[in-house]
Amino acid sequence: MAESQHRSRRGRQAEAERNDRRVLDAAREVFAAHGADATVAEIAARAGVGMGSLYRRYGSKSDLLRQLCTQAMEESIQAAEAALAAPDAWTGLSDYVRACVARGSGALAPLAGSLETTPEMWETSRRGRRLLEHVVARAHSEGVLRSGVTALDVAWLVEFFGRRGPAAPGTEDEAIRRRLLAISLDGLRNRDAGPLPGPAPSAQHYERRWQTEPRTS
Repeated sequence: MAESQHRSRRGRQAEAERNDRRVLDAAREVFAAHGADATVAEIAARAGVGMGSLYRRYGSKSDLLRQLCTQAMEESIQAAEAALAAPDAWTGLSDYVRACVARGSGALAPLAGSLETTPEMWETSRRGRRLLEHVVARAHSEGVLRSGVTALDVAWLVEFFGRRGPAAPGTEDEAIRRRLLAISLDGLRNRDAGPLPGPAPSAQHYERRWQTEPRTS
């Protein structure tokens, strides 16, 4: 009996995890298409789960948004760690960009300023940026990255390419995105390129979008 109950609990846990992945994937797609005004009902319908199931996992739309943003940042951290473990700096950097774009991290950019961020979210964000700075510094030290390119340049590049969310595999949209991304990555290479126009992006500008006014009672 105990073994049967254990298998039943594992089965329910596995089902809950599958539902959670479906919800988060659906939320990323829906928010990419409709921005912060997208409804929870749209997300539940896209994920194929009931509203009750979604609200049992996430007490509010804001809770879902925060989890979605945290997940995206954690995926970027994993991509940066993989980049630092790559055999050479260019492979690491280009694989980082491709991995983040493939996940559609930039799709969450329109959410900036629409939800209250937590100290944990800020810490995760800055940890990811510190790792990306190491990825970029390694590429500069090996002489493979264009002079003047910063970690925030790379972060903005990922955001611009991922604003529409992940492209469906095997579609023309995916082929076009991969082609344009290859062109952009080639532009990052250190090949006697001229100086970049304008100043490098600042951390203050990058973060300002996510800062919300404190609520008053």
